[in-house]
Amino acid sequence: MEDIYAQIERSAQHVFDVMSKRVSPEDLQRVKDAYALAAEAHKDQKRKSGEPYIIHPVAVAAIAAEELELDANTVCSAFLHDVVEDTPYTVEDIRDRFGNDVAFLVDVVTKRKKKSYENTKQVDNYKQILDSVHYDVRALLVKLSDRLHNMRTLDSMRPDKQMKIAGETDFFYAPLAGRLGLYHVKSELENLSFRYRCPREYDQLERLLEEDRKRTDGALRTFIETIDKALAANGVTARTEVRYRKPYSIWRDMKESGCDFAHVDFKHYVRVIYEPMSRWEDHDSVEKDTALYTYSILSGLFKERPGSVSNYIDNPKDNGYQSFHVRLLNKAGVWEELHISSERMHRNSKLGCIVERDEQWLERFRSVLQSIAESSDGFLFMEGLNSSLYNEDIIAFTPHGKGIILPKGASALDFAFEVHSDIGARAQYARVNGKLCPVSTRLHRGDCVEIGVSDNMIPRPEWLNYVKTYKAKNALRELLRQQEKLEFMRCPVCNPLPGDEVIGFRDDAGRITLHSRHCPEAIKLASENGDSIVAVKFEPTDALTYSVSIKITAIDRYHLLRDIIDCFVEKQHLSMNRLETNTHEQIVTCIIDFPVHSADELQSTIDSISIIPNVDEVQRIEN
Repeated sequence: MEDIYAQIERSAQHVFDVMSKRVSPEDLQRVKDAYALAAEAHKDQKRKSGEPYIIHPVAVAAIAAEELELDANTVCSAFLHDVVEDTPYTVEDIRDRFGNDVAFLVDVVTKRKKKSYENTKQVDNYKQILDSVHYDVRALLVKLSDRLHNMRTLDSMRPDKQMKIAGETDFFYAPLAGRLGLYHVKSELENLSFRYRCPREYDQLERLLEEDRKRTDGALRTFIETIDKALAANGVTARTEVRYRKPYSIWRDMKESGCDFAHVDFKHYVRVIYEPMSRWEDHDSVEKDTALYTYSILSGLFKERPGSVSNYIDNPKDNGYQSFHVRLLNKAGVWEELHISSERMHRNSKLGCIVERDEQWLERFRSVLQSIAESSDGFLFMEGLNSSLYNEDIIAFTPHGKGIILPKGASALDFAFEVHSDIGARAQYARVNGKLCPVSTRLHRGDCVEIGVSDNMIPRPEWLNYVKTYKAKNALRELLRQQEKLEFMRCPVCNPLPGDEVIGFRDDAGRITLHSRHCPEAIKLASENGDSIVAVKFEPTDALTYSVSIKITAIDRYHLLRDIIDCFVEKQHLSMNRLETNTHEQIVTCIIDFPVHSADELQSTIDSISIIPNVDEVQRIEN
């Protein structure tokens, strides 16, 4: 046991050594005092592995201090993060010794013990964590440090516990790290989660990746040597490094693309990390100028894949990630992906929001997560998390050049709600890169989007299937709630309209289904269970329309179709959802689907079409 405690002391000393380089002597002493209190509080406790419990707080503090480069108070709270939850010490004890800031951080990451939970223990814990974002993002960083060490030591847990913790990690903690710009934390968390959830698939992919690494090693080494020599010859101070993708990243590509391992592109990528060149030191864009100069050198040496450039320097990702991506053909005839970034950009891609505190982004992030945390519905809360902590983002632009950042797969309707909730509520159509499109159209990075609006547009329930962002989903649900809700269902056979002669039938669950009085199903139900009949009023409202179909039979003539369309648009002020025509030996058959508010509006339309010259018959298609 002497050896393990000596190891713990060395690990704690390493944290002190790291912190001594960037904090005052007074703050360093507070960090040491936090360790001392944690060691005393946990002295009789063991981990599941049988090791002294203090190993865990020391490891969490090491992640916070060294890997995330956090401040003294946050490292103190990392040492103390389990003290209140697992020992007799209280938040007030922490406040007395270390002040309000450390006490707040410890309090946020301490799970609340309750006799009953509003949703589930896990969901309530997520809510508590997200609620802290409104005050200080550092609380999330302590929790991520805690989770990262737990995942690194998950092999000591039972399989059922492994699945629980890995599932939480994959759903919540890894995406959260990604949104905060902590790519190395995100990658490690999701990969460890995959390892424990699906060990067989993980081992297989790890073996295949190692085989691929050996197979491509020679060509890759030649490619990098050529890059290094060319940049040095042209005065660019840079270093290159190869980043091999993890099994989870490969697995996700395989699932999204529907391909096998052999057909996954870019199983590694090359980073070119440069120092901004002094020749442009008087330019505001010195980093960008150096990146473009580097790109011009390399694209002169290797063939560039058309359309492969992604300029994240001018258009950073939502969490601030910047780099210049391009794909070049190596001498072995294989496309290589390069990420060209400055030392500052490279450090920021590792530390994300810790070094680049963009208050506008943080405030937007806080407001979204805060609105999710306030949801009282556990299902909506989890759905909100899923749509807000998305894995990849895109940027689309308004016609005036304003960038709108959205999750990958977002629609023009998401774009509309992101611009303004009123625009989303009245969105009628979109123009994507000048082309007229429905609002359900999926957007891609770089699209220029214009939203057309109409005061007559009424949000429909199916719009919820088009959107991915929590903001759009939440706004649509509220708009739909505001619309008048029917207390019954319509028979799918007769599809009655407001104003029709109708009758209702109540089932055993109390639901009422509405039928036209001539509906065969209604006649059958009345003869079988007359006691279930309910008298109902089915009145039209401005907010709701119902799709109907009519069949027109006519003698063909010049401008017949134009007159029918003119009747709909100019006389009846209606739109069409579908129009089909067929002409056989001068007899025209026309099927039209369109929305109406009531039976009277449908009859008025039928009457108006019936008097068009050469129209012989107009009838409603009920089923």
